[in-house]
Amino acid sequence: MNYSHNIFLSMAVIVILSLFLFIIYGDNGLAELKMMKKSRDSMVWKNQIMIQKNLSLCRSIERLKSDAAYIENTARRELGMVGKNEIIYKLTASEKGKAEP
Repeated sequence: MNYSHNIFLSMAVIVILSLFLFIIYGDNGLAELKMMKKSRDSMVWKNQIMIQKNLSLCRSIERLKSDAAYIENTARRELGMVGKNEIIYKLTASEKGKAEP
């Protein structure tokens, strides 16, 4: 009786350990859950960045529709445009050295 009791107890321990390992490392186990949570957190962070960029672009669009000074500034900065009656001076490398104090 004692011998069969030990075998039964050993088998029960093996089964419990096997189930424990399966819960942790098996398909849809705790290890995969942790990895999925990390992936989700990364996506949430990237989504927040995209939302901020989207809001910034929406503000720029609205300003481009209605703000003449913003339009002018953007045209000068991004397109290299100049205003009416403005003169552009292009200095060569040797002239740049002379012009600086």
